[in-house]
Amino acid sequence: MQLFYNKDISNETKEITFDKVESRHIVRVLRKKEGDVLKITNGKGFLFDAAISFANDKRCSANIIHVEKKPKPWQYYLHIAIAPTKNNDRIEWFLEKATEIGIDEITPIICQNSERRVVKLERFEKIIQSAMKQSLKFTLPKLNNPIKFNDFIKKDFDGQICIAHCEDHQKNHLKSVIQPLEKTTVLIGPEGDFSVDEIKKALDKKFIPISLGESRLRTETAGLVAVNLVSFVNE
Repeated sequence: MQLFYNKDISNETKEITFDKVESRHIVRVLRKKEGDVLKITNGKGFLFDAAISFANDKRCSANIIHVEKKPKPWQYYLHIAIAPTKNNDRIEWFLEKATEIGIDEITPIICQNSERRVVKLERFEKIIQSAMKQSLKFTLPKLNNPIKFNDFIKKDFDGQICIAHCEDHQKNHLKSVIQPLEKTTVLIGPEGDFSVDEIKKALDKKFIPISLGESRLRTETAGLVAVNLVSFVNE
């Protein structure tokens, strides 16, 4: 299945017109013609069938002929708050793979030891959209604006809240902490780890200190391990 994404389409939409880039891809690259049916999601759990009514590589239009509700394949809610890596490719790899496995919300957090403090959200959003389409998912993870660590932990959270850090504290493995079907938020620190002060502040806010195993993991690897563990426990 070739899946397209359009955030503005809804149950009331009767016709959709694609922009120039998407139109060229549909008509020139995929060689679609009038009458062909496209599969489109709005990233909100819906799949739309749309029959092409005007096949032009500058302005392709289609009529909605069927709408189907597509529930999430997973029953839990997972929020990963992760420090952007110095190398953009690594955090982009995390975004792609986490979306493929299943994640609901992602927040870039800026920490004391962060080596990258500027985030290109538009680029991140495109990667998440592409991964959603490639993996044939119909719910787009929510990507939040970057936020400083101290501001993030002041928020009100539902469900479990965990912090994965490398300090020699008493910690339980994430897989033994996760409560199936619960909302879970996991903090993943920068390559230099959370500072001692940040860890203390998180613990004061009742974040559960967790381990992801014996190995010292890169930021993006730690994030993906957390996503995979939550998915595994909820199977």
